[in-house]
Amino acid sequence: MDKSERIATKSERQKKSRVEDKKLIADALDGNQAAYARLQQKYSPAITALMRKMLRDSHEIEDLVQETFVKAFKALHTFNHDYAFSTWLYKIGSNHCIDFLRKKRLKTFSIDRPIETKDGELQFEIADTQWMPDADMQQADKLRLLQKAVESLPDKYKVVIKLRHEEEMDYQDIADELDLPLGTVKAHLFRARALLYKKLKSKIIHFKDQ
Repeated sequence: MDKSERIATKSERQKKSRVEDKKLIADALDGNQAAYARLQQKYSPAITALMRKMLRDSHEIEDLVQETFVKAFKALHTFNHDYAFSTWLYKIGSNHCIDFLRKKRLKTFSIDRPIETKDGELQFEIADTQWMPDADMQQADKLRLLQKAVESLPDKYKVVIKLRHEEEMDYQDIADELDLPLGTVKAHLFRARALLYKKLKSKIIHFKDQ
């Protein structure tokens, strides 16, 4: 089977899957519990794989997978059939996992990681708003400023920058996980970093080419 045949076969499978999902969603919304069970059975392996990529500690995965389906089923009436159910579900799972990680630890990503721009990589440090003798307190203050800026980003930018900088995922893994084109992921990351710089530039005291 050549590449074009494989692509055609994959496309046909995706079409059949979407037809099945549409019927299952309609049945579920009508109160058919078996339809809910089938959707969960169908997508549990994929959501579990997603969580395994995002979490270093696997102990919470089972609970997070279950909670993802609870969230999805509660919001099932909002699902737009113009999109694949898998894409919608993956985004719910990604966001839920990111929220879990954010609550688990203060640090969302390395404050020392350079910002990528069209002119190369730039590095910045955030100015201390007041003198504090404890270095840990200073770092915590910087991280709070940065986290606040990240949380203010639009969701589509916030998700990709957290996956990139917190989970240190490469661009292709992020694209696969969120079911987005690679170019879209890169564009979202570039825009997210630009917005962060804009939000934090008044606090920058050191900014140089690397």
